[in-house]
Amino acid sequence: MKFGTKAIHAGIEPEEGTGAIMTPIYQTSTYVQPSPGKHKGYEYSRTQNPTRDALQKNLAALENSDHGLVFGSGMATTDAIMRLLKPGDEVLASNDLYGGTYRIFTQIYQDIGIKFKFVDMTDLNRISEQFSKNTKLVWIETPSNPMMNVIDIKGLSGVCKKFNALFCVDNTFATPYLQNPLDLGADISTHSVTKYLAGHSDVVMGALMTNSDSLHEKLAFIQNSCGAVAGPMDCFLALRGIKTLHIRMQRHCENGRRIAHFLKSHPKVSKVYWPGFEEHKNHDIAKRQMKDFGGMISFVLKNDKIGDAIQVMENVKLFSLAESLGGVESLCGHPASMTHASIPREERLKSGLKDSLIRLSVGIEDAEDLVADLEQALA
Repeated sequence: MKFGTKAIHAGIEPEEGTGAIMTPIYQTSTYVQPSPGKHKGYEYSRTQNPTRDALQKNLAALENSDHGLVFGSGMATTDAIMRLLKPGDEVLASNDLYGGTYRIFTQIYQDIGIKFKFVDMTDLNRISEQFSKNTKLVWIETPSNPMMNVIDIKGLSGVCKKFNALFCVDNTFATPYLQNPLDLGADISTHSVTKYLAGHSDVVMGALMTNSDSLHEKLAFIQNSCGAVAGPMDCFLALRGIKTLHIRMQRHCENGRRIAHFLKSHPKVSKVYWPGFEEHKNHDIAKRQMKDFGGMISFVLKNDKIGDAIQVMENVKLFSLAESLGGVESLCGHPASMTHASIPREERLKSGLKDSLIRLSVGIEDAEDLVADLEQALA
């Protein structure tokens, strides 16, 4: 079954009682049992819910995986994965991460004895020396947020297997339409469903997918025990959004390419970060492991002044200045003061994240209108 067909049909069955083609919103907390301990597969909606089950099956199919789990947010998903570890364990993480991920690592789990090492994983030649006997998990984003670094998933998976470390890929920027980490050797693929998957800026949700029965069993236990589950209404909205994921991603990529080349040729822009450029450090890897290059772009003005960058962001009309990404509408953001403010400035600068960097989430509007908006803002 091809991707577009899976997006619409995988995990979805007409409702048995009425034949309703859309998965119903099972807005219930509990389920009647004919006899104690005997039920129809559902006991309590923290543990199972039919709407959530349909979404989990749908997401698993999109990532070519055996199992999917959804959570109340992307950070709840990260939290669940971190609960697989114990004090003394070490995590190798890429040095360009979403600020919320860095925050939960360094301000929550570091305090209970888990060690974190943030390293450049774009060059695998020296990555083996970063591992230790305590390295239990490797965590990456690719493309990364916001520097658009690309990491060789297949190559890194081989290193992780050599050291018997779990390998988790945050696939939010690429989505399963553009990239499938599990097919390339990752143990877990995780997403902020809030972003491209739901796609309409009306849901907060996270998800993970895995082919490992034992990992799924552990993570499902954590999901139920800790209770950070997604509600049925949000699951319904995510299912609705996913039905157009393949169409939306095609337009995000088309518009992203147009905006990236416009910015690259603009006299006031010094640097554009987008993996579709041939001069991008790991462009060849992006070509190999991605179907296209996505709609996320970061750039820096030639004068590198934060005041001018702020003025550009205040002057846009179609690009809305807001947190988040991946919706049908175009957004712009200032990572240093918004999404990545929880990372100390000296750490941000080490990964190349300047105070003047602007991040764009290119939507699915007419590309000509988006170019005109950036042109007037830059002027």
